[in-house]
Amino acid sequence: MFQMFVTEGGGLTTAGYGGFIVAGIGFLITGAALAKRSGNAHRKMAARELVYCAVAVALAFLTSYIRVVKMPWGGSVTLCSMLFICLIGYWYGVRTGVMAGLAYGILQFLQEPYVLSAFQVCCDYVFAFAALGLAGLFMHARHGLIKGYLFGAFMRGVFHAIGGYLYWMEYMPDHFPKSLTAVYPIAYNYAYIGLEAAITVVILSIPAVKRAMEQIRRSAQE
Repeated sequence: MFQMFVTEGGGLTTAGYGGFIVAGIGFLITGAALAKRSGNAHRKMAARELVYCAVAVALAFLTSYIRVVKMPWGGSVTLCSMLFICLIGYWYGVRTGVMAGLAYGILQFLQEPYVLSAFQVCCDYVFAFAALGLAGLFMHARHGLIKGYLFGAFMRGVFHAIGGYLYWMEYMPDHFPKSLTAVYPIAYNYAYIGLEAAITVVILSIPAVKRAMEQIRRSAQE
């Protein structure tokens, strides 16, 4: 049955695209419903919050096309694309951040779909990008944006590494030391995630950028 949605080359069929678009809409509707029933004082999600979430996901998707470094077996250093999803978590909390990450993960899947199994799709797209929303755990912490961003990026790497152990070990270079086989998925994924994170943290540490981020946060939370 799964073959109805996936081609022999690992891409999506027409039914596959349709199914994942429907799933994405379902995630967004479910997230909106949950957000209305929960959160601080059970408040309804404001229109402003929906707009900021939509813009952040769109910017994350757009900047994911601007690749500074592209890895041979997937993954790349982009123009701070992870930051936009982490910002949603930092501004509005984990629940909203995770839902924004789920929407972004579906867009990433539609951008460059590759399917080995349902769980591989979850590891590489659904769980990995949803994990960026965990930046919201630090929304009240001192230097919370940088801490939350680094934690979100770290958790994204965890899921990519799990997928690497289970599905991508055959792509390990022959010259890679056999004694370090277990380290390869971690080294591969954190090579590009870590570099993008380092670049982003440097940018966020610039005083003018810090002030701008705080102004945007106040505007987003009004």
